[in-house]
Amino acid sequence: MTHKITVGLLSLCLGASAWAIGPKDKDASADNELQRATETVQHMTSAAPDTGVPNTVLEGAKCVAVIPKLVKGAFVVGGEHGKGVATCRTSAGAWSSPAPFSVSGISWGPQIGGKSSDLMMFVMNEEGMAGLMKGHVKLGADVSAAAGPVGRTASADAGMKAGILTYSNSKGAFIGASLNGAELQQDKDATRAWYGSDVPFSDILKGEAKTDNEDARAFVSAVQNAKETAQAH
Repeated sequence: MTHKITVGLLSLCLGASAWAIGPKDKDASADNELQRATETVQHMTSAAPDTGVPNTVLEGAKCVAVIPKLVKGAFVVGGEHGKGVATCRTSAGAWSSPAPFSVSGISWGPQIGGKSSDLMMFVMNEEGMAGLMKGHVKLGADVSAAAGPVGRTASADAGMKAGILTYSNSKGAFIGASLNGAELQQDKDATRAWYGSDVPFSDILKGEAKTDNEDARAFVSAVQNAKETAQAH
């Protein structure tokens, strides 16, 4: 009898929590993700030369994906999980509006470090770009990925072989971090919040879908500024 009462109360609590998260709450959460992602990109350009992402990586990236403030202990089956946004260079040469995604299966090893970390992924070739466009990709399986080189003047030759270069930043310095095994999937809730419907991931990244969200525009501008800064040096 006690077990049935406990289960009933737990169900009521879960139900109340679900009802408490309304559309406005989801919109606010999505906007916060964008703001944090923008801050991560801005910090990348201000990092010390010997601890920053190489200029050649920034210049050559076809897509940039950011998972801001991944918190250690946010577990799902298979490893840590978080949320992120991605943008790609379109055929017109501009950066696309951001495409939201969730990520799971991240192994929190010593390379990531700290209790909270910002993760960044740079798609360096057509293989990586095609994998990301699918809206569901597993790093190291569906597309090759490698820990990226560090230092403003470091070479990005590894990117010629790996489709995606990955980094972690937990204490002000960016380090190459292997994210093999991590699985990225389009965040449908955030997509509906930003675009008003279930727009395909590839349509967003190709520049075929736009959003008027101010935080989305700020994120794209930060990525563009980072690339321009790299080209200027």
